Amino acid sequence: MATEQTSDADYDAFLDEVRRITNVEQAGMALSWDQQVMMPEGGTPARSKQLSTLSTLSHDLLTSDEMGASLDAFEGAEMDDEQSAVVREVRRQYDRADSVPSDLVEQISEAASEALPVWKEAKANDDFEHFAPTLERLVELKREYAEHVDPDADPYAVLFADYEPYLDLDTAERVLERLRDELVPLVEEIQASDADLTTRREAFPDTYDAETQEAMVREALTTLGYPWDRGRLDTAPHPFSTGNQFDARVTTRFDEADPLDALTSTIHEFGHATYTLGLPDEHYGTPLGSHRNLSVHESQSRLWENHVGRTRAWWEQFLPTLHDHFPSTTDLGVDAVYEAANQVFTDNLIRVEADELTYHMHIILRFEIERDLISGDLDVADVPEAWNDKMEEYLGVRPETDSEGCLQDIHWSHGNFGYFPTYSLGSVLAAQLYAAAEADVPDLNAKTMAGEFEPLHEWLTENVHRHGQRYTTDELVEVATGQPYTADYFVEYAKAKYGELYDL
Repeated sequence: MATEQTSDADYDAFLDEVRRITNVEQAGMALSWDQQVMMPEGGTPARSKQLSTLSTLSHDLLTSDEMGASLDAFEGAEMDDEQSAVVREVRRQYDRADSVPSDLVEQISEAASEALPVWKEAKANDDFEHFAPTLERLVELKREYAEHVDPDADPYAVLFADYEPYLDLDTAERVLERLRDELVPLVEEIQASDADLTTRREAFPDTYDAETQEAMVREALTTLGYPWDRGRLDTAPHPFSTGNQFDARVTTRFDEADPLDALTSTIHEFGHATYTLGLPDEHYGTPLGSHRNLSVHESQSRLWENHVGRTRAWWEQFLPTLHDHFPSTTDLGVDAVYEAANQVFTDNLIRVEADELTYHMHIILRFEIERDLISGDLDVADVPEAWNDKMEEYLGVRPETDSEGCLQDIHWSHGNFGYFPTYSLGSVLAAQLYAAAEADVPDLNAKTMAGEFEPLHEWLTENVHRHGQRYTTDELVEVATGQPYTADYFVEYAKAKYGELYDL
């Protein structure tokens, strides 16, 4: 317990203030969800003001004199592990926020809210020039933000730490380099292979209406154990998940030419939601009831999408559901749909539709472009050409439109620079976590084949979700897997899986 200097009453009052901040942030998240899913198009002027007000309020509460005094009082105090973790995390947030002026926080929030409809329109009309001034403004604001947080640091490293505070940018770069060095030769071997896999177009030659697809993915969510009393499914231009342990919502989108796209996207977002729902109820509003960071969050979505939803075992139990919803697929067998779900193709322009291997080339491309944008080595006006050049270099394909190129992702319209590396960091962690789960849970693959997902849920909740922010990222990985964070498991998994698929 706390010492005389920091009584239980002091700590409880501190926690109450932390919960107030969380509730303000959660209100902003709910408004942001509404803007992306349900808000009428004309609502942006008011919504941007609402969100900026909440951002400023949250910032002011976090950086108040009272919060600073409480944190100072806890310095050097004798505390238990839970208290120490909470104070560590709030101190980190306080120190970063206290260095940034409130008016800048308000400007960033308002600019991001106003950017969303501009991005949507630019993407719909294939008009990057329409979005360019907005992107330029967001880049300038985030540079200013990074300068306030740490004027002596690489500004991109400062922004990256907003999403992954404990694995530094050097670690992210090493992981991305390792993936590039290992996956490029593997993809080249696959391209040279004589293996004749069933393609998606061969597996799904017809059109598949969105309404029936929605019914199918709802059944998939139910099969996986999604609690509908604490969640919902909607559509959005760019699928996402948001919420807390009492209300974790997922969104998806539908392509009538490819029902697998919606299914894998929905399972991906389910992974995010099940992490959120697995956080301890009793710690809601505090760091112990909050997700560790975006890398760990992404590990959960990629684990369910790839290590469950793209497996042969998944299709052994789910293929009859696909047949029920789309009778024209009745002749489609497990091997064929498994091959279609895992086919490697370098000519795909869209990240969220990419296969499990070339996906990381998409991440590296975005990482390099936004890093150069923030450093000033790339002008916003030159983004389309830089994007297309890198697509051609890394994947051998050049987008014909900016809608399929640099306008495809929503993240920059949110001002989320530094976010993209967490996708690959999370994928790497997913393989390490799943290997540990396989070692601990008897016959995990057989359970997936039987549609029994509770043992995996329980393992992830016990080893990852319930800890919230008790541990730093590297500590959490060691606690969950018994080993330091490493890309070895992902590389071994990728080579084994695709070596079998393509007879390498």
